[in-house]
Amino acid sequence: MKRVYLLFILVIVFTLSACQETDLNMGISEESTAVAAGDNHTENDEVSDSLLSENKSNDSSNFLTIEPNNLSTLDFEKAYKLCTEALSEYYKSIWNGIQMDVSKYIDNPNLKQFTEKKITSQYNLFRKNNLTSNQIKEIKIGAEKVDYVEGNNRFFYLKLNARITKDVGSYAEPTEFLVQNLNGKLVIADWYTSGKDSYDSTVRGENQNINNPYIWNEKEWVNKIK
Repeated sequence: MKRVYLLFILVIVFTLSACQETDLNMGISEESTAVAAGDNHTENDEVSDSLLSENKSNDSSNFLTIEPNNLSTLDFEKAYKLCTEALSEYYKSIWNGIQMDVSKYIDNPNLKQFTEKKITSQYNLFRKNNLTSNQIKEIKIGAEKVDYVEGNNRFFYLKLNARITKDVGSYAEPTEFLVQNLNGKLVIADWYTSGKDSYDSTVRGENQNINNPYIWNEKEWVNKIK
């Protein structure tokens, strides 16, 4: 399996380059979730919820791959958009009670079921503790790391950092995604939020290695976390 690391700048139009065995070390500051190389932060590198709202549609054909039977680095822009839209909708769902169309982003029935359960559990927990009245005002999402993994079954690995600003206060947490080509459409094969006391950390366990796009097909593993 060959791993390619992608360097990119996100401004609305994406510039993508790939290099073999070169790691991308990018950070998130306390003040913003902009993509940064070292200590150089730029607001142009983050995607805010307002930008997502302008560009997104309920039509999942937005996420069609360049080649129907192949995944390439040219699909990165859509893969990034897929993940940022899914993450934005997720946070709006658990805090603001806005229904998320999980099937737009996920095809695997086990992952769909887990995600829907996760959303319901989080929203009910927040509502029980009278936290849902403190609604989301803005979501900013930036990329910390992106890999393009080659081989018989190619996939993207993305580690995204989200900062959620609410009526009162804000918080940030990272989420890892695996994205594949399924019959010419990009789909999320797995995603894991590793923030402190996150639902994923509690149910799936802490410090998970998110590197298997077929994990939701493993019945024994799935049964352990149901």
